[in-house]
Amino acid sequence: MANTRREDRRPRVEQDAFEKYVADRKRVVKVTQGGRHDRWRVLVVVGDKKGQIGYGIGKSKNMSTAVEKATNAAKRNLVSVPIVNGTLPHDVIGKYNSTKMIMMPAKQGNGLIAGSVARYVLELAGYQDVTVKKHGSNNKLNMVLATLEGLKQLRTIEQIAELRGKTVEELGGSVDGK
Repeated sequence: MANTRREDRRPRVEQDAFEKYVADRKRVVKVTQGGRHDRWRVLVVVGDKKGQIGYGIGKSKNMSTAVEKATNAAKRNLVSVPIVNGTLPHDVIGKYNSTKMIMMPAKQGNGLIAGSVARYVLELAGYQDVTVKKHGSNNKLNMVLATLEGLKQLRTIEQIAELRGKTVEELGGSVDGK
């Protein structure tokens, strides 16, 4: 007799394919007439270092549950970003609220030159050579979201040629990204 349990019918997704980074955790306190009620708000960034990156926010009374909720939310919010020779295809500015992240491709071997949170976001996405400059707020949530907004704007020369209905050679570029 065939085993028809629900778990067996659903294809399994490799859970270890993604690495996670807890970018921010805050204890939030709600004061009521009955006393103080503590909760945790956690921001998690996940990525596979091959061009998939996502973020999630989880809230719970204990931190481990909040991290688990945030990780699940991050896996649902994945976006694909283009990587050309370990760096960005072009300069990009990501904005979120009062935070502006200016990201520039770097020469091979320069490494990730970025602040704390942006470094982890780019590393989890799979970039190796990028320079980042931050302007505005130091809020970690804003920095993560501004970095991701910038990465969402990236396009390879092939994607741009397809959008314009032209070939890569007509745009004056080469297919290998040089």
